[in-house]
Amino acid sequence: MKASKSAQEKLLALQALDSSLIQLDHKARNLPVAKLLDDKTVAHASARDLCVAAETEKSDIKHELSKSEIDVEQVVSRIEKDEKRLASGLGTPKELEQLQHELASLAKRRAELEEIELEVMVRIDALDQRINSLAAERDALHTEVTALAKEKETALDEINRAKNATIADREQLSKEVEPDLLALYEKIRAGADGIGAARLHAGACQGCNLSINAADLARITALPDDEVVRCEECRRILVRI
Repeated sequence: MKASKSAQEKLLALQALDSSLIQLDHKARNLPVAKLLDDKTVAHASARDLCVAAETEKSDIKHELSKSEIDVEQVVSRIEKDEKRLASGLGTPKELEQLQHELASLAKRRAELEEIELEVMVRIDALDQRINSLAAERDALHTEVTALAKEKETALDEINRAKNATIADREQLSKEVEPDLLALYEKIRAGADGIGAARLHAGACQGCNLSINAADLARITALPDDEVVRCEECRRILVRI
């Protein structure tokens, strides 16, 4: 293939723009803030779920507390009723004796129920502390996630602006390259990690960074300036400057 020396040299400028686009895409995919945002988002979701679980557990325990309170109230009501009956002195000595035994049993049962009630209240207090801690962690992480999301958006906006400017420059420069040469460059670039043209410098291809033997280098050097040369190793277009 034949192409003017200036057109071949413009391929290097075009390649520089394409390499910049590759770097910008890589930068967009590997933003440190994006990784941090992902980690914080997972942590926030975990804290939120733990907070919900603790709230649910507290709700269940409050039902347990209500039941304990009802049980205590029932026993207290029975004690008050029996005490009134005992105080009235009505009934046979045997019945009054049975009332005393029942009151003793009820008092023991009341103590047991109140101890259970106290234990439940202690569990609720502990859960309240855990919920407050988790809620504070959740809210702090939410603030971090919001800030990081904004930071990521700003970084991506900057990258997109740079990409758009580079794409505009590329479109303009592409018009200055001969169509056949441009088509060959695009074909090679598509299958060679985005690099379609490389400079021949110090006897080596800067595309694959491999040295060219003396015989091939002499042959290439002797070719006319408008002869399009390709690296024997990587098959990229070699631009002689």
